[in-house]
Amino acid sequence: MADQYFSADPTSADVRRTVRARIWDTEYEFSTSAGVFSRDRLDLGTSVLLREVEPDVGARTILDLGCGYGPIACALATEVAQADVWAVDVNTRALELTAANAKALGVRVHAALPDDVPAEVSFDQIWSNPAIRIGKPELHKMLLHWLPRLTPDGEAWLVVGKNLGADSLQRWLTDQGFPATRHASAKGFRVLRVTRAN
Repeated sequence: MADQYFSADPTSADVRRTVRARIWDTEYEFSTSAGVFSRDRLDLGTSVLLREVEPDVGARTILDLGCGYGPIACALATEVAQADVWAVDVNTRALELTAANAKALGVRVHAALPDDVPAEVSFDQIWSNPAIRIGKPELHKMLLHWLPRLTPDGEAWLVVGKNLGADSLQRWLTDQGFPATRHASAKGFRVLRVTRAN
């Protein structure tokens, strides 16, 4: 059986390949491998997110939640060089790739398992193409773990497929005390802006 991209320790052969992507007017090359999310290209959802939202150059702490091989984290670390950028995933191969990609680009990214992020760290921004396919209970649990770590004026940017429940997730987030608004809609995806209730 093939590895799921949210497997903790992929058993498939670690055969590296290169993915090229243009993000915020910069050309990138990322190393990817089997057993990680969208190993062959920058996936459509992430592309929509990065096209519709500009980086906040004033952010000081940023989280890439479910980082995969690290395109969001690495691009944010490039654009917002003074920020502490954390890249979190349960997939150890994804974290290895993120760390290697950040090193190759000469940027600073903390690639970490969820439990390895210090409890006192809060985030001005959270970016995520969340792993919807882990199932609604686990998705909700994950979001309720990380969204409370937004700073009072912080914001989260989520991209979710319309056919994968983006609109119901938007309503659920608002009901949980994290007001969610639709920032953009493109190619079957919603980009949601999520904040903390005042």
